[in-house]
Amino acid sequence: MAKLSVRDIDVHGSRVLLRVDFNVPVDDQLHITDDTRIVESLPTIRHLREAGAKVIVMAHFGRPKGQPNPKYSLRPVAEHLKTLLGDRVFFVGSTVGQEAKDAVAALENGDVLLLENVRFHAEEEANDPVFAQSLAELGDVYVNDAFGAAHRAHASTAGVAAYVPKAAMGFLMEKELQYLQEELRNPAKPFLVILGGSKVSDKIGVIKSLMEKADVFLIGGAMAFTFMKALGKEIGNSRVEADKLDLAREILALAEARGIRFLLPVDAIETQEIKLGANCRNTAVYSGDHGITPDWEGVDIGATTRDIYRAEIAKAKTVLWNGPVGIFEIEDFAGGTRALAEAVAGNAEAVTIIGGGDSVTAVKQFGLADQMTFISTGGGASLELLEGRTLPGVAALNEK
Repeated sequence: MAKLSVRDIDVHGSRVLLRVDFNVPVDDQLHITDDTRIVESLPTIRHLREAGAKVIVMAHFGRPKGQPNPKYSLRPVAEHLKTLLGDRVFFVGSTVGQEAKDAVAALENGDVLLLENVRFHAEEEANDPVFAQSLAELGDVYVNDAFGAAHRAHASTAGVAAYVPKAAMGFLMEKELQYLQEELRNPAKPFLVILGGSKVSDKIGVIKSLMEKADVFLIGGAMAFTFMKALGKEIGNSRVEADKLDLAREILALAEARGIRFLLPVDAIETQEIKLGANCRNTAVYSGDHGITPDWEGVDIGATTRDIYRAEIAKAKTVLWNGPVGIFEIEDFAGGTRALAEAVAGNAEAVTIIGGGDSVTAVKQFGLADQMTFISTGGGASLELLEGRTLPGVAALNEK
């Protein structure tokens, strides 16, 4: 790892400005429904506490559009954090200014203070240098552990690093870079990539980047129908990016030229209505003249495709998965994603990496998260890193 880590610095007695990703889902009563992102930050927070630092936590929550909004206050998150960490966890209803300075000044070694939502200030997303400097005044050291926001060049994720003596990565950031960058620099072969989701355009950078290393691609989700349409197959009412057909053909040609096995579904689950209990059936889509039936819509990979994909997963030594292969939120259309999740979890010989977004939600829904080698906390950040892009939140940190 080329970047300075929190494990490399002595923080005893220091004010450590820690950026985390606490953008967690909540219900209508603002109760947290999934605290994974908070839990993932705990190793870094506990390390800093035990090392005798005063921990000042920065985070964003929702989209308050640069204005204070009680709906997006981090106060409920602070209360939840206190239940996880115990005593000496505090909250201040401002992000910068005198109230925040006073709250920081009152801290003792080992205390944790959560500042109010950084996005209550329009200057945050604008990466305003004056605002970044105001944040920096609250700390002696900056630690970024917010991988999920590392692809954003905001004041608290990148700008602040220029105004502190030391800027390091936390344990979560370190782990994300280890698996999504270092492990995939020279992956154990065969290296298999599962790509799903709705749009080819969302994954084009990832596909082209991973074609440098991958041996096999397994394609599913709505994006498969764009490839199918590009091959002249009938797709019925299935979702398709009509303006990306040439791009799909280019990808298929590139895979063939490089000798990469780029597998598309041979059958699909089709339905006339996207709802639980709707009439649905398994249909062949790539053999002969078959395709999705007119006025029907493809919503999942079919039974034969699941068998083919399972066999490929069983042979892999490295598996990277980004995007579900069906509308898994509806149980009737979740079979394909579940089958692949079980196959990935069952390959004990492989390094298995779930690259953020809905594929993470899926493996958690199926109770298989603890059987994966690594699950990323970042959606957009994961994709950009896999594309080979430089993340502003990482670039801003000091070299080791």
